[in-house]
Amino acid sequence: MVSEALLVIDMSNDFVDDRGGLTAGKPAQQIVPFIKDLADHFFEEGKPVFFCMDAHEPNDAHFKLWPPHNIKGTWGAKLYGLLDEWYTAHAQESNVIFVPKPEYDAFIRTDLDGMLKERHIDTVHLTGVCTDICDFLTAYGAYSRGYKTIAHRRGMATFTEQHELFLRHMNAIFKTEIID
Repeated sequence: MVSEALLVIDMSNDFVDDRGGLTAGKPAQQIVPFIKDLADHFFEEGKPVFFCMDAHEPNDAHFKLWPPHNIKGTWGAKLYGLLDEWYTAHAQESNVIFVPKPEYDAFIRTDLDGMLKERHIDTVHLTGVCTDICDFLTAYGAYSRGYKTIAHRRGMATFTEQHELFLRHMNAIFKTEIID
């Protein structure tokens, strides 16, 4: 029997809101209702929903490459809009899990793998931003640990023109199934 989990990656104010420190802007904002509906579906079926979110210290070396974003405890690090409302309403549930991550790949320096294994998950559904960075590298992290990966085209966005290219790369390199 397939056991599935939803990963919602980096849907923070800094990555989604127009005022965010490293925003994907309108493309990211447009995927929010789809992700919320998908989270509802997973939750109603008793499947876990993981919110995998960048979580940086103010002096993080990451900021030598990128503008400051998702600094712990700030407005920018909070989930965006409807997703923040959804998370707040469901945060006390055992199958809704917040995973702060210091790297692009949600598996690096987190216990995501352990939490998935503990729940006997073998398939992860990927949503969020950015398709060509954290989504892509989390797909690799999942693949390299033996998980089947499914990327939701309508549930991913980025601030570059690389969205479709990286979905094709996920499929070609990690055998990620791409669905709308």
